[in-house]
Amino acid sequence: MPGANERAMEKARTLPADVVVFDLEDAVAPDAKERARRQAAAAVGRGGYGSREIVIRVNGLGTPWGHEDLAAVARAAPHAVLIPKVESAQDVVLIQQALIGENAPDALTIWCMLETPRGILDARAIAAATPRVGALVMGTSDLTKDLRARHAPDRAPLLTSLGLCVLAARAAGVAALDGRFGGR
Repeated sequence: MPGANERAMEKARTLPADVVVFDLEDAVAPDAKERARRQAAAAVGRGGYGSREIVIRVNGLGTPWGHEDLAAVARAAPHAVLIPKVESAQDVVLIQQALIGENAPDALTIWCMLETPRGILDARAIAAATPRVGALVMGTSDLTKDLRARHAPDRAPLLTSLGLCVLAARAAGVAALDGRFGGR
């Protein structure tokens, strides 16, 4: 759910889903990033999502919004923070250090989006980077683009990447979550 869309975040309370992700990254225009951050944190604070896991996808640390996003997530304390374009174990260590610096609860887990060839090739190290890693999440749209592949109904261009991530996640004892599938 885009963090800038209060109506969508409200509707998420009624959807039959296991996980609700409030997005501060791709689904939010640059001029709405700060408002989205405030609204997502407020929605987490209000609760009412039942047994659903609540996750906030932040902007990367290399963006103008990344550090403030992590600080807001630490205060809001959802179940997890979803980090885009993770490419190395060091990326995860930096996120963990930032969360610790913001006094994030110990139970807040890190979900790592693997959206690039470099991230896929380092999936095993990423999955085992810190005890806070809870999931590897496939970013299939960006990955398909970076592979210079075409979207295919059988997802043949992604099968190797998907398999590597499942193996890495299972070896580290974390979840492996598939990416968006548009059925193209």
